Amino acid sequence: MCIVNELIGRVFDFETSIFPDKGELFDKLSTHGQSPKALMISCADSRIVPEQIMQAEPGDLFVCRNAGNIVPPYATMNGGVTSTVEYAIMALGVRDVIVCGHSDCGAMKALADPTGLEAMPNVAAWLRHGAAAEHIVTTCHGELTPKERVRAITLENIIAQLSHLRTHPAVAAAIARGEMTLHGWFVDIRAGQVLGLDGETGEFVALRADRDLPVALAARSRVATEYAEAAE
Repeated sequence: MCIVNELIGRVFDFETSIFPDKGELFDKLSTHGQSPKALMISCADSRIVPEQIMQAEPGDLFVCRNAGNIVPPYATMNGGVTSTVEYAIMALGVRDVIVCGHSDCGAMKALADPTGLEAMPNVAAWLRHGAAAEHIVTTCHGELTPKERVRAITLENIIAQLSHLRTHPAVAAAIARGEMTLHGWFVDIRAGQVLGLDGETGEFVALRADRDLPVALAARSRVATEYAEAAE
């Protein structure tokens, strides 16, 4: 007899308890397909549930999860994150992308102190995409406590991954057309609070209903080529 743990056993409730209340929505999604409103690239940490944070219904959110909410710089070699980003923008028409980190992140702790990573070569290689964040904190903020250092690396990593994201052709083209808004979020698990990167000030500020939503890069069409033509 197969022993199924309590979590996996919950799947039996989906058809009888969850689906009936959303049957109309699932029918619409199966008939008309998906049109997600945003792509969220978040950490795979089990304590972070993007759909819960966004209070999203099925079909609202396109999600890509991995250790450290990493976005490798664009390369011709195929990868899961690269393919997800490309598909979300070019096939699904997503115009908002969120890179979401969080407090107490194991991947960021490993960046801060790589002790033990020699036994996990694939994890070590993956985390090299966050090396800039660790280097910035080490060289610019040497006075931090270990806990403060991990938090600082986490925030810098969000900024670094947003920079990597902009190297992807689909993202770069959407930005140039003024069709793409980028967001950098940090979820404080203990406080139940979400901070957003304000691209104008470079600060992470709390998301509040009575304030404008901070964005890392607002949708704005590029005019550099127009200036170039005028100069000629």
